[in-house]
Amino acid sequence: MRRGWYVAGAILLAVDVMALTWWIRRREPPTSTPLFVVEPTAAIPVRNALAFGAWPTPRTNLLADVQVGLFQPTASGQLESALYGSVRTGSSGGRIHPSFHEGIDIAPLARDRSGRARDPVFTVADGRVVLANRHAGNSNYGVYVVLTHADALGEVYTLYAHLADIDRAIRPDHPVEAGAVLGRMGSTPSHIVPVSRSHLHFEVGVVLNSAFERWWAVRHKKNRNSHGPFHGWNLQGCDPLRLFADRERRGHAFSLLTHLLELPVAFEILIPATHLPDYYYRYPDLWTGGPFNGPAFVMAVSEGGIPLRGRPATADEITRLGGPGKTPVVLSADSSVLGNNGKRLVARRGEGWALGSQGSQWLDILMWVAE
Repeated sequence: MRRGWYVAGAILLAVDVMALTWWIRRREPPTSTPLFVVEPTAAIPVRNALAFGAWPTPRTNLLADVQVGLFQPTASGQLESALYGSVRTGSSGGRIHPSFHEGIDIAPLARDRSGRARDPVFTVADGRVVLANRHAGNSNYGVYVVLTHADALGEVYTLYAHLADIDRAIRPDHPVEAGAVLGRMGSTPSHIVPVSRSHLHFEVGVVLNSAFERWWAVRHKKNRNSHGPFHGWNLQGCDPLRLFADRERRGHAFSLLTHLLELPVAFEILIPATHLPDYYYRYPDLWTGGPFNGPAFVMAVSEGGIPLRGRPATADEITRLGGPGKTPVVLSADSSVLGNNGKRLVARRGEGWALGSQGSQWLDILMWVAE
């Protein structure tokens, strides 16, 4: 009798399970009709940040004929002193020598009754604040801001100096959009820039070495570095007016990589090395050769000290390094590009060229390896 009840119960349980399974399957969508379709995600290219930029001040006619009123010259009154390049003079050891200006000095469009500039200063592209120096005495740049921009080339910088003040919203690590107000044009530090010559010093360029702070700690351990990796020695600027003109001509097709590769080469240098500088890992498209394992590479350099194309040295070039204690060799230099050679990275030595008074430090920073 009990066996009959067990059999009947088992049959009823099986029927219930079958019914439940049928009901669930009715509730499920057919396998041939998915609930949603996931389309393959297209790769999002890193854009050419500076192609979508704004102007750094209310002046939008910087590409007009260079003239007093658009740009602010030094006390010399020479208009070219406001522009980029070997356009100034300095002195050391009682001797006058050419000096290099890394950016452009833009004059104010509006002043108040006391002659102080009233122009706002804008970021030229989307970016990130990496330095906001609110203490004028910390630098010859006075009150200034440095931004970095994620460009297809790699991370590049823009610098805005001699400000009267910095907007409260501008803080390190904060993102900013093109056209955002960074602060107000000024004349800081006052012992360098009088009110009558208020202006914005603007730079755009690349960073030599991401390990600069470690280099400083070893090479200048007794001196304080208040600027982190964005110390002026580690920043190599290109001509902003040339860049703006290229941007206007190419529009959204503008590429900083193409712009740099089209810059005139000031000199080529042969560098003995077993490793590439981190510069070519951060800006890999500037390395035009194959894998590098030593013993030397060749680098083209702009007037302003920007490393351009790099490639492994040929066998013939390597023979020029000589024996033990190999030192870099300047393979060629173009005096028409160097101009007055205010950067002094290379200098004439007899019939040829060699590293100049500033060249050894520049190369030391570039090739420094973080320990």
